[in-house]
Amino acid sequence: MLPELTAPDLHARLQRGEDIQLIDVRQPEEFAYCRIEGSQLLPLGELASRATEIDPDRPAVLICHHGVRSMQALAYLQHRHELTNLLNLRGGIHAWSQQVDPAVPVY
Repeated sequence: MLPELTAPDLHARLQRGEDIQLIDVRQPEEFAYCRIEGSQLLPLGELASRATEIDPDRPAVLICHHGVRSMQALAYLQHRHELTNLLNLRGGIHAWSQQVDPAVPVY
């Protein structure tokens, strides 16, 4: 099983001021529609060429719509780039909207 955390857990960590990278692996049009404040767009299809943009010395939470693409991204980054600082946001931005911030649109 790959490492993940829930939307409320991520929210609590951000509220405590933890230095977490929020990496959104959705498509640009999805990111433009809604996102978690402070997140960086790094589309799934660009991971191979842009993986070095993820700081290996800081925790990074991977985000997508429902948590499926971000789990794929996490597996890829662990296997191909040997990153050990990654967590998947369980349920994706949909869970964030439902459980943390209803101002984030659901789609």
